[in-house]
Amino acid sequence: MVDERRLTTEEKALKINLTGDIYGCFAEIGAGQEVAANFFKAGGSSGTIAYTQSAYDMKVSDAMYGPAHRYVCEERLVTMLETEYNTLCSRLPKKQETARFFAFSNTVESLNYHKTNQGQGWVGLRFQLKQGGAINDIVLHVKMHDNSHKAQQEALGILGVNLIHAAFFHTDDLDEFLTNLVHRIPRDRVEIDMLRVSGPDLGNVDNRIIALNLVKRGMTDATMFDLCGSVLQPATALYKRNILLMRGRFRPVTKVHLDMIEHATTQFLKEEGVSEDNLSVVFELTLKDLTADGKISDKDFIDRAELLGSLGYTVMISNYLKHYKMLDYLATIARGHKMGVIAGIYNLHTIFDERYYDNLPGGLLEAFGRGFGHNVKMYVYPATNVDTGELYTLDQIQIPSHLMGLVQFLKDNNKLATIEDYDPTLLHILSDDVLSKIKAGGSSWEQDVPENVVKAIKYFELFGYLKKGDPVSC
Repeated sequence: MVDERRLTTEEKALKINLTGDIYGCFAEIGAGQEVAANFFKAGGSSGTIAYTQSAYDMKVSDAMYGPAHRYVCEERLVTMLETEYNTLCSRLPKKQETARFFAFSNTVESLNYHKTNQGQGWVGLRFQLKQGGAINDIVLHVKMHDNSHKAQQEALGILGVNLIHAAFFHTDDLDEFLTNLVHRIPRDRVEIDMLRVSGPDLGNVDNRIIALNLVKRGMTDATMFDLCGSVLQPATALYKRNILLMRGRFRPVTKVHLDMIEHATTQFLKEEGVSEDNLSVVFELTLKDLTADGKISDKDFIDRAELLGSLGYTVMISNYLKHYKMLDYLATIARGHKMGVIAGIYNLHTIFDERYYDNLPGGLLEAFGRGFGHNVKMYVYPATNVDTGELYTLDQIQIPSHLMGLVQFLKDNNKLATIEDYDPTLLHILSDDVLSKIKAGGSSWEQDVPENVVKAIKYFELFGYLKKGDPVSC
């Protein structure tokens, strides 16, 4: 037998066509009928395809799915899935007795003739894993990086076949599902920066783990989820928003973190054009910060996600170790809106370390141009000096003397500022110390973290916390 991982796109389409009870429809907008075409070309498609359609004209699309302000968006995709699946069921009620129905949809903006846009779009599948069973959904957002319209069409066609094939044959194993989803379409062709599953047959899948795996596997460099654990597409979630970013390990979240957020937010809201109505506060975890003992622990990641969610914050996972790369990425989303970044004073030592930018032809100046060249302001939180025990602020920063002029330039041009009105009684709190106290079984750590976090750590037994009476492993 042919190894499943080596099946060509045509072989996958043929396998689905020859599986007698898989039956459905296709609705594709914006790039053509690339996915359906693969099933037609494979042969035996009459056993799989009820109908296909495409609505290129906006008035036709509105007649089919209702008026829309944006045609390439998740809301439009979900409407398409609901409409087509319901239409299929109403037109073929008898067929439901012998088939597992599906509706595949996409709404895509492919590369235009002048190549002035970014190919991107939404792809989704509504399907039954069992005859007469409940429906399940898979929704994803893609960026298409091929430099020709034809190549983007081809990549989208492969992705669609991969999605349908993986949904029916690999949903019992997340690793296999993701491997098959991107088979034959490498990251330099297609990037998946959001993927969410739902439905009774997929209830055991944590979408936050999917988000983590998208970044860990290099399928994208950043994705995010909200306080409810729902995965978000960053450009959509942050559309026309001012962004305040807090980078850190948050292992666990302490009172210092909340003090940093509270006072940085107060200062950021004083910037022109920034208000509570148009501000998104984002906590970011990088892959490096998720690594423990050389490995990324899913449990440790979920522990931190639970805590941040309990505090009501949106979480971003990224592969951007260096600040300027993260700011470069967010700038493509913010597009004229303002960005604030919160950093501890000791983080600035790394940011101003010239060795950190040996990979760039322009070194530190190039990195600062790419980072601070956008509409960005960094808010710096003070600390207790590790050597003297005295207060250590931006005004006393200890970096090479030839870089002090750059610090002053950033301050003079509203790019760098000290966080004001902080609570000096919290400066002694360090996450690593809190974590050690939790693992040691003491209770003094409770004074260093917010009350909600204390309750969550105890209730879910996070970060090695053991309830009284629990056996201690040797």
